[in-house]
Amino acid sequence: MDYDKLAKMSSLVPFPAYLGFEVKRSDRDCVVVEIVLRPEYCTMGGTAHGGFLMALADFTGAIGAMEVLPEGATSTTTVESKTNMIGAAPAGALMRATATPLHIGRRTSVWTTRIETDAGKLISVTTQTQMVI
Repeated sequence: MDYDKLAKMSSLVPFPAYLGFEVKRSDRDCVVVEIVLRPEYCTMGGTAHGGFLMALADFTGAIGAMEVLPEGATSTTTVESKTNMIGAAPAGALMRATATPLHIGRRTSVWTTRIETDAGKLISVTTQTQMVI
């Protein structure tokens, strides 16, 4: 694993770095990002906020899209994203986002990101389209 590359990718976007997302794996086939769910990222009931889950999924899929950029491209941007909230995760849970490609094209890539607890409980599934810039 190239830790310098992972650190660089994490530092490219200030918001995910501020939230504390940690890239554990990043290649053209799979991206894994982890974070321990803090109380500040929860709803009134003490479980993961949907906006937090969407931010985690968006970042994870975008890292994947960066991995598959065609020669000459400089970046990527999300043009569509859809999230299904499946289960609840309590504050303190280790959250693991795993993104895999559905499609890799010249102008777009489509990624599915599953967010689960470290116990394997499915929390959400996001499908996003990333446009090549």
